[in-house]
Amino acid sequence: MVAGTGEAAETDVVIVGAGAAGIAAARRLIGAGLRVIILEATDRIGGRCITETATFGVPYDVGAHWLHMPEINPVARLAMGAGVDIYPAPPGQRVRIGRRNARESELEDYLSVVARAKRALEDAARGKQDISCAQAMPKDLGEWQPLTEFYLGPFSCGKDFANLSVVDFVRSSERDVDAYCRQGFGTLLAKLGEGLPVQLSTPVTRITSKGRGSYLVETDGKRSVQARAVIVTVSTNVLLDGKITFAPALPKRQLDALSKLRLGHYERVALEIPGNPFGLQRDDLVFEKADSKRTAALLANVAGSPLTFIDIAGSFAHELAAQGPDAMTAFAVDWVDKLYGSEARQAIKRTHATQWAAAPYVMGSFSAASVGGHPSRRVLMEPLFERVFYAGEAAHETLWGTVGGAWESGERAADAALKSASPLTGSSAGTPPPAKQPKKRAAPKKQPQQQPQQRPSLFGVPRISSD
Repeated sequence: MVAGTGEAAETDVVIVGAGAAGIAAARRLIGAGLRVIILEATDRIGGRCITETATFGVPYDVGAHWLHMPEINPVARLAMGAGVDIYPAPPGQRVRIGRRNARESELEDYLSVVARAKRALEDAARGKQDISCAQAMPKDLGEWQPLTEFYLGPFSCGKDFANLSVVDFVRSSERDVDAYCRQGFGTLLAKLGEGLPVQLSTPVTRITSKGRGSYLVETDGKRSVQARAVIVTVSTNVLLDGKITFAPALPKRQLDALSKLRLGHYERVALEIPGNPFGLQRDDLVFEKADSKRTAALLANVAGSPLTFIDIAGSFAHELAAQGPDAMTAFAVDWVDKLYGSEARQAIKRTHATQWAAAPYVMGSFSAASVGGHPSRRVLMEPLFERVFYAGEAAHETLWGTVGGAWESGERAADAALKSASPLTGSSAGTPPPAKQPKKRAAPKKQPQQQPQQRPSLFGVPRISSD
C-alpha cells in the first residue's frame, strides 16, 4: 500500500499507470517474484482501452477497438485464457460516393492512387533526410487524394500527413489484418489486469532519485512509496505537460524526444441505430470519397449490435472536439445523412462522443513522430537515473500507436528492471498474482519486433468491397 504523510511504503518496483504497458510490466515482474505497486491516476485500469456498457447497454469501446495482426499480437494470444472472444474483422471495406457505393472501376482507380502514394512514401523514406509524408506524396493524385491521405494519415496515425515523419510511418509494422474483441478491448485489458496490486485514483506527482538505487514516488495526497526501480507508462503528452516532475529534472535529450512524439488526435462518436438502415453487415467499414479533411470512417453494426462508430482524426478531430460533444455529434449525424439519407438520420437514438484530447491523464490518442522523430522512440527506451524506465506505445519502433506495442514495451521495461533491481524482500508474498501468468521469456537484447521475413509495405493495400 501507499504510505501516508511522513512515511514511505517500500516495494521493489513502482509502476506509474495501469494501461497495457503497466499491466504487462506488472505481470512480468510478479511472475519473477518481485514486489510491485501500480499507481493509477484514474478510477479504472486499461489506460486508453475502455469498454463500458452503461451508455448503450452493450459493450462499447470508448478507446482502442482494432486488434491488429492477431496471429502475432501478444495481447490477442492471451485472450483465450482471459475468457474473451476474438473474431476476425470482415475482409473488405466500402467507399461511398455521395449516397451510392463506388463502382468497380472507381475502386480500381482509388487502389491505383493508394499504390502510387505508398511507393512514393517508401522511396522518400530511403532518402538521406527525413521529410513529412505530405512532402513525399505525389502532387497529381487528383480527386482521390483527400481519401488516400485520410486513410493513410489521420485514420491510421492520428495526425495529418504534414505532421508525420515519412521514416516513422514506413517503418511501422503491417496492420492490415484486424480482429475485434466481442466483449470489448477494454474488457480484455481489465481481465489481464485482474489480481494485480493497483492503487486507483492515485496520480503520481513527483519521482525523486535518492541515490544508491533508491527512488521516492510521491502522489497528489502527499502519500509516497520507496522503490528500487520505477517504470513510467503515462503518455508523452502527460509528461510534456509537467504533471509528473522529476528530481533531478528530465534531461533535455528525453524532453526533445517526447516533444517529437506528441500524441495525435482520434475521437469517436457512437450512434445507436437500430434496424440497420444502412443495409450493411456486421463490422462493415466505410469511407467516403472526400473532398476535404472534414471526413470520417464509419464502422457499422459493431459486433452485431445497433452501434455505429463515426471515427474522426487528425487536425479536424482536434478542432471539432474542441467545440465539444454536441458539435461532434452534429457532424456525425449530418455525415450519416450525407452518405445514407434521412432514413438513417431519423433512426439514430442514443449517442456518445469521446473527448480524449481533454482527458487530463491522456491528452490525445497515440504517438506519431514528427519529422526527424523516429529515433526518439529508442531514446525513450533509455533508462533514466539508472533505474527509471519508460514504457508505452511511444517507446516501440514498429508497433507504435497500438496496444500490442504498448504491451511489448511494458515487458521490455520489466526485463530491464529485473536486471537492475534486486528484490527488497526476496519474496513476492503479500502481492496478489494475476489470474494467469504468461510464460517467462528471456530478456531480449533489443526491442522485440515481430515482423514477417519481408518487411510489409506500410499498412497494406486497402481491401475494398463494392457490393
